[in-house]
Amino acid sequence: MAFFTHSSGQYLPVDDAEIYFEIIGNPIGSPLLLLHGGLGNLTDFNGIVGQLASEFRLIGIDFRGHGKSTLGKSRLTYQQYQADVEAIVAHLKLDYFSILGFSDGGITALRMAAETPSRIRGLVAVAAQSQMEADDPALPMLSGVTAGFWKTKFPNAVSYYEENNPEPDFDVLIKSVVSLWTNIKHSAYPGNRIKQITAQTLLVRGDEDHLCSLKSVAELRDQIKGSVFLNIPYAGHEVHKDSPILFMEVAYDFLVNRTVKKR
Repeated sequence: MAFFTHSSGQYLPVDDAEIYFEIIGNPIGSPLLLLHGGLGNLTDFNGIVGQLASEFRLIGIDFRGHGKSTLGKSRLTYQQYQADVEAIVAHLKLDYFSILGFSDGGITALRMAAETPSRIRGLVAVAAQSQMEADDPALPMLSGVTAGFWKTKFPNAVSYYEENNPEPDFDVLIKSVVSLWTNIKHSAYPGNRIKQITAQTLLVRGDEDHLCSLKSVAELRDQIKGSVFLNIPYAGHEVHKDSPILFMEVAYDFLVNRTVKKR
């Protein structure tokens, strides 16, 4: 069974950072980019990639500063994440592809789908919103995240980062990520550009997600023409981990039968 291992990938220099990516699955399959969430890495998808590997050429990417990618000196923004991903797309000479993105990865995917709609066959955006508003109840929570809090709550994840990243500095990384999360300028998030999305789009949310509200995803559903929305009961922010069977039943059907086989 195929998994991301952080041992078989490559680095691509992008500006002052080295962006790590790994390719598994069907080498002649339709390309599917997997974009992880904040303070995560590409191995976060290992619980579901086994079901996708026979059909897709799976391209997992560590955002800059995360996993095995270096942080560089540039400020973390969704625009920067987008540029890094698009550099890998260009490096691999992908004419078309689909994207499965979670949280920060889903927000980045929404930006890409809005700006390069003809290249993206399908989009699965999990726990992602198009804009962070000043009155969003999640904003104070995100603003208060510190390195100490994260190390206490997710010690294994921090240890994994420190063991695998070539230039680990978790204190600097978390400050950069919190700045990314709390930048509510409309140029930061996808914003109204999502109305330009033409790719087949599946929006997914866990019903107990305290970071991505039902209201924000419902509004997203209304703004992306033809999109569909799956709200999974009993699941939280990491819905693909909390409810992998139900999530994959819908996501696999969508990616294979609504995108790949429709072309």
